[in-house]
Amino acid sequence: MTLETLVLALDYASVLIFALTGALVASRGQLDLVGFIFFATLTGIGGGTLRDLVLGRDPVFWIDRPELLLLTAGAASVVFLTAHLLESRYRAILWLDACALAVAVPAGVGVALEMGVNPVVTVMMGVMTGTFGGLMRDVVSNEVPLILKQGELYITAAFGGAVAAVLLMALGCGRGWALIACAAAVMALRAGSMTCGWKLPVYKARPPR
Repeated sequence: MTLETLVLALDYASVLIFALTGALVASRGQLDLVGFIFFATLTGIGGGTLRDLVLGRDPVFWIDRPELLLLTAGAASVVFLTAHLLESRYRAILWLDACALAVAVPAGVGVALEMGVNPVVTVMMGVMTGTFGGLMRDVVSNEVPLILKQGELYITAAFGGAVAAVLLMALGCGRGWALIACAAAVMALRAGSMTCGWKLPVYKARPPR
């Protein structure tokens, strides 16, 4: 599989899974079908759109592949009909979001590699692609963004996976394998945070002296 094919597959997967999370958020807000499609599309393409605009990629990925908009609308429609069957929609959002993060970060890294940018920018594009769609979803729905919740490894997971990919390539690993390792690292860190309580130390205010 070529790098271009792998990145394309990761882009499609991240759009689909993020769209499902956006539609589930719409279900928690009891919106109509148009609201479901709006949230699914915003979440599905948000991070990749910002990535492409920052990189100067022309055209933006979903304009070149408009079937992605049909994919987000289809995902929203499925969730609209089936969300009531889930025992805990919030838990489903958390796990789907983790899966989406694990494919969106390597997708962003892969696009940056295709554009030939430096390693620091490559890491940032991976983080941006993985986090901004969910951030837009949570802000618009008036929820505390997952990336800002205390004690959560979210941006850290995205950053760790992107750095792992760049380091592996610097050590001679093939780009495809580096992106797969990136996805595995992101998922491991995010899942560990949710199931085992992995977290970084948080700032604790002290009284002034």
